[in-house]
Amino acid sequence: MAFRLTLTGVGAMASPRFAPAGLLVEYDGVKVVLDGSGDPGSFPDAVDGWLVTDERAELIREIRELAKERGVEAGVERFSARGLTLDPMRVIHTSHPTFGYSIRAEERHIVWAPEFLVFPEWASHSDLMFADAAGWDRAIHFRGSVGGHAAALAVSREARERQVSRLVLAHIGRPTIRAMDRGERPPFGSFGHDGARLEPRRWRQ
Repeated sequence: MAFRLTLTGVGAMASPRFAPAGLLVEYDGVKVVLDGSGDPGSFPDAVDGWLVTDERAELIREIRELAKERGVEAGVERFSARGLTLDPMRVIHTSHPTFGYSIRAEERHIVWAPEFLVFPEWASHSDLMFADAAGWDRAIHFRGSVGGHAAALAVSREARERQVSRLVLAHIGRPTIRAMDRGERPPFGSFGHDGARLEPRRWRQ
């Protein structure tokens, strides 16, 4: 059974370089989109579900329009079909409830957590994790201490400590873009890029 993961984008909000962070999950003919937005051509004409991590996100209107055009409603919910399961899992990110997703199929555990301030414990021991990289060497804190984004370097170190098999930084902000342009790399993991396709046999570092 085909199991493919495609990054439709890896950018943080208003990225000057990347499309908005999003993931297309395909398994045994089932197609589910996580977050995303941007170029409508980046997504299949028909999908079985469209899940979001933040129902108050800046791009939620665009996401809901894209989903509606494909016959589904975008929202935070559990999805399960043909051996593929996606469960919303809470993350610490802002003042209202926000989530990542635990994705399971073929005894594999994939994590989609593009935005968080505190590394989610439920991501430990995952086979593959897509994670926040809005900040580079320091966390980004929202005004009023209501949350923020973890630093990519801290995410990289903690992912290795928590025995994540493969880490892909997939919500890349301007501080991280500047680090990329300086030739810097995380101590563990790699930068995602728009359109990247990951096959199961390549999920190990």
